[in-house]
Amino acid sequence: MQADDAIRIFSALGHGPRLAIFRLLARRAPDALRPTEIAAICGLKPNTLSAHLSTLSETGLLTVRRAGTSLYYGLDHARMAAFTSYLLDDCCRGRPDLCNFPRHSERRRTPPYKVLFICTGNSARSILAEALLRKADPDRFETYSAGVRPTGTIQPQVIALLARSGVDVSLLRSKDLSEMQQPDAPQFDFVFTVCDHAANEECPVWPGHPVSAHWGLPDPAAVHGTLAEIGLAYAEAYRTLNTRIQAFAALPLAALDSLSLQAAADRIGTIIPEGVQ
Repeated sequence: MQADDAIRIFSALGHGPRLAIFRLLARRAPDALRPTEIAAICGLKPNTLSAHLSTLSETGLLTVRRAGTSLYYGLDHARMAAFTSYLLDDCCRGRPDLCNFPRHSERRRTPPYKVLFICTGNSARSILAEALLRKADPDRFETYSAGVRPTGTIQPQVIALLARSGVDVSLLRSKDLSEMQQPDAPQFDFVFTVCDHAANEECPVWPGHPVSAHWGLPDPAAVHGTLAEIGLAYAEAYRTLNTRIQAFAALPLAALDSLSLQAAADRIGTIIPEGVQ
């Protein structure tokens, strides 16, 4: 990357709303978002957002794709890699110690792997994920869940689903994400968000650089209708999470480097079982 390119990126990001957009898209990577979603999350008017997206796009930081009548904006990973490499190789003379920027660092992960699932209320999806991974391989994984705004209760449909599947529910409780940030909290190897609202939040930087990914799916607790419709929503959430959990548990974690783990985690987050809406 040339200095002029870096200056344009610094200039674009040196603005509060544009930096907020960039950080949102980084949190949701590799997903792409529609402008209406970005505007709602960042609290921006559509015409203001359009100008900011145009400025960011001119730097090459964003990708844009069309699906039907909708546009989707995401981060250009190659451009981001070139920019961060410029910071390290040019500005820091290739010395991570000067920039506190450990490029290609590898943290040795050993079982039991500590995994955290995050959603908003910690009453349904993250609880299901915690219980399902614990059941899948309790010797290999230490599994936790938390909510950014926990309800303090677990949905009864979740308890019923897990009980019918022979899953132990005695350790499950709805709790605040702050519990996972205490000095005595585990150092996580993997952190997964399972709802869009949690992924949009400015979550903490976790010590140890865990692999993180977004495994978003619809909230069954938000479904209103007949008992059959509500039951179907919970069953589909269960199936989707169980399919992803099984794929994750089958990974040869000890044999994969961080980049490979990240790619696998991102891919698993796109899995939707056949028949699930």
